[in-house]
Amino acid sequence: MNRLPALLAALALLLAGCADARSGTLGPAPRAAAPGTATAPVTGPTALPGTPTGVPGPTATRSTAVTPPRTGTPSPAGTGSVTVQLWFARAGVVVPTRRTRPTTVTTSRLALAELAAGPTSAEAAAGLATLVPAGVEMVRIAEGTATVAPPPSFADTDARTLRLRRAQVVWTLTQFPTVRRVAFAGSGVVLARTDLADLLAPIVVTEPAIGQRVAGPVTVAGTANVYEATVSIRILDGTGRVVGTGFTTATCGSGCRGDYRGGVAYRLATAGPGTVEVYEVSPRDGSRTHVVAVPVLLAATA
Repeated sequence: MNRLPALLAALALLLAGCADARSGTLGPAPRAAAPGTATAPVTGPTALPGTPTGVPGPTATRSTAVTPPRTGTPSPAGTGSVTVQLWFARAGVVVPTRRTRPTTVTTSRLALAELAAGPTSAEAAAGLATLVPAGVEMVRIAEGTATVAPPPSFADTDARTLRLRRAQVVWTLTQFPTVRRVAFAGSGVVLARTDLADLLAPIVVTEPAIGQRVAGPVTVAGTANVYEATVSIRILDGTGRVVGTGFTTATCGSGCRGDYRGGVAYRLATAGPGTVEVYEVSPRDGSRTHVVAVPVLLAATA
C-alpha cells in the first residue's frame, strides 16, 4: 500500500516532462504540410473525361481532392535550405515555379532577388520570363503589409506590363503567412492577390515544378476555374506518347477558383524527359483546353 504515493509521484514527473516538450521551428521559413496524395482509384477501367467511347487508352485514375497548404508557403527541402515559390510571367499571366536556396533570415529579400535573377534555362524554354528588374528592396513587413521600394525605372513601361510586374511581386511575397498585401513605396499603390486574380490562367500548376524529377504516382496540384471543377491530367514521355492519365476535382469550379491535388500513375521502362499536361476537357466538343504543359524528368517504373 505504501507504493501508491511513489507511483503517483513518478506519474506526475512524467506528465510534467511531456508538457514541457517543445517542437523546433525553422525561423523565417514556416513549415508547409508534408507532401502527400490521397488517391482513390476507380474500380475497373474508367475512361478519362472527354475520351470517346471505345477508344483504348491508359486507365484513368480519379484522385480525391485534398486542400493543399497555402499556395507558396516555403517549406524545408533539407538541412540548411529553404524552398520559395516564384511567380514569373508567361503569355500575359503569372505562373509559379520554385527555388531551393540556403536558409536565410531574410527570406522575402531572397525571393525578390530570385525574381530579378529570372528563370532557369528550362523555365525560359517553357516560356517563363521575369519583368521585375533588379533593385526592388524590402522595406518592412507590418500588420500584414509588405512595403517594397522599387527602383525609379520600375514604372517606366506600359500599363499592362507594369501590372504584370507588380503581380509578380505581389504573388511572390504573399506566399508568406505574415504578408497579405504589398505596398509599392512612392506610388501609393497597395495590392493583394484578389486585386490581381484576373492575371491567373484558368489552370495554375504549383506542383510539379518545371524540370523537377518525379516518380509515380506523380503528385499534381494547383488551382483551377474549370467546367464542373474537373481537372484532367496526362503524362507523356519524351516522344509525346501518353504513359499515364487521370483526373481530380477542384474545391470549386464553373465560375470560381478552387484548389486541386491528385496523384497520377504512369508506366515507363526507361527514365527520361517527359511532360505533365494539366487541362480542361471542353464540354462542347471534348477537346483539351487551357492546357498547361510542365516539362519534367520521369523516373522509370518497374
